[in-house]
Amino acid sequence: MIDLYYWTTPNGHKITIALEELGLPYRIVPVNIGKGEQFAADFLRIAPNNRIPAIVDHAPVDGGAPLSLFESGAILLYLADKTGQLLPQDLRGRNDALQWLFWQMAGLGPMAGQNNHFGHAAPEKIPYAITRYVNETARLYAVLDKQLSGRDYIAGDYSIADIASYPWIVGHVRQQQNLDDFPSLKRWFERIAARPAVQRAYALAPQINPAANGPKTISDDERKLLYGQDASTVVR
Repeated sequence: MIDLYYWTTPNGHKITIALEELGLPYRIVPVNIGKGEQFAADFLRIAPNNRIPAIVDHAPVDGGAPLSLFESGAILLYLADKTGQLLPQDLRGRNDALQWLFWQMAGLGPMAGQNNHFGHAAPEKIPYAITRYVNETARLYAVLDKQLSGRDYIAGDYSIADIASYPWIVGHVRQQQNLDDFPSLKRWFERIAARPAVQRAYALAPQINPAANGPKTISDDERKLLYGQDASTVVR
């Protein structure tokens, strides 16, 4: 059994998709980041960066004590290695998929996240920041569109590279991106959305967070919790 510490964010969706695809038994432990539950001591012992997702695998392949992990990319890689699925086993295929996994972690996720922050969450609308991140998101969409030209998935077969990237494209409208401008990306997006495991993963979201599929609003208290952190908020 795997405990998944989860909230209904793109990074959270990555892990529910992977677990559903792999058919691994898991239990969701909700961590409501809008209420500050990511600062609870029990959670920080698993995820010292106070971010979801995190997992505890109670049956690691080495037969040892339960293993905890934070960071969505590390978790995806762990699950792929644990099962021998969703990641090519040959040297070149594996590293092709991994470079796109890290592309998402270092580029698409952070840039789309800043896009969303300055476009929707920031209390002050700063035109330069909004334009900067909308344009960078578009550039990254174009990179992915080029990679997907003539292929069904990012790195050959369906892999954790696709699982990592898809949730960050779900919010394309809020990111001010038109998928019609990226035809190969659009075909890929629709292909991933049609997968039963992906549909099951997203169906979980409103069960955990009833507001998951509603209008994306943020209160002042939530804004302070999510975006008002500095060195003093790290429990040491």
